[in-house]
Amino acid sequence: MQASIFGVGHWAPERRLTNQDLEKMVDTNDEWITTRTGIKERRILEEEKGVSHMCVRAGRQALERAGIGPDTIELIIVATVTPDMPVPATAALAQRELGAGACWGFDINGGCAGFLCALAVGAQFIESGRHRHVLVIGADKMSAVLDYTDRNTCVLFGDAAGAVVLGPDPTDETGIEDFRMRLDGEGAAFLYMTGGGSLHPATRETVDQRMHFVRQDGRTVFKKAVNGMTGASSDLLADNGVSPADLRLLIPHQANLRIIDAVSKKLGLREDQVMVNIEKYGNTTAATIPMAMSEAWEEKRMRRGDRLLLSAFGAGFTWGSLLLTWGMEGPGDSGGIKDL
Repeated sequence: MQASIFGVGHWAPERRLTNQDLEKMVDTNDEWITTRTGIKERRILEEEKGVSHMCVRAGRQALERAGIGPDTIELIIVATVTPDMPVPATAALAQRELGAGACWGFDINGGCAGFLCALAVGAQFIESGRHRHVLVIGADKMSAVLDYTDRNTCVLFGDAAGAVVLGPDPTDETGIEDFRMRLDGEGAAFLYMTGGGSLHPATRETVDQRMHFVRQDGRTVFKKAVNGMTGASSDLLADNGVSPADLRLLIPHQANLRIIDAVSKKLGLREDQVMVNIEKYGNTTAATIPMAMSEAWEEKRMRRGDRLLLSAFGAGFTWGSLLLTWGMEGPGDSGGIKDL
């Protein structure tokens, strides 16, 4: 029995940080940002709120669309690199606020590929028969770890959350079919945040040295992302006998429009087969894929039975692709876990 998606949701803060706003903060301009990234604005969460605030709101929407209550969730997995605090897990904070008292949960740190990691893990609990309802959330408050004097990073990221509800499809007509996930620790030198962990715990010196901000070698990350996402996707499609023409949508990690364009062209996809919303949110790290998935569903770009390909690349380096058949009806149609 395959694990299928029966509910999607997303949430982003109201505050918008536009390219014009950034022009006043750092040496950059709208044309430079748009040409190199495709981003026009990003959302910023209030300083006094943590990532769990967004997790709860995206999770509630996903549960509502699945037609089930929080008390039926047996497991919550949160993919994030910006937890509210090191301990406890953000999953625990989200569980408390959602009122999902009958479940357990944990966090996954897979960088920008975190949601794919969490989705693959959550699917195993459904397929094994251990659980019937799993809530998978991807969320990050990247504004909390950005150096707004570094134009190489601060123009890229934003804050948001996305969530899906996994459940078994007894018809075996829909669900997660296969995935390919990869890890290369050599990538740690190119995308990282060195301060705040057990190696360099927070001290006056680590703060003065600005070690608590994300840093990256953009050129290396760009090249590795294109090759990694293309390779994992090509292998996955070939191994499952799926051609690019069979896909309704590629929903890629929204890191950079040039990366998305390069991957989709290498895979031989048409423009209407690729979901893009990076211009509105920037790179929300673990939230990008579930956010894009939720918006694509709202826009009626896929219906039950459509083939989707998800692909992401992030710190680690961690990357991969996941193939699924969509399990939800369109907005306004009947459907959800309660109907199966």
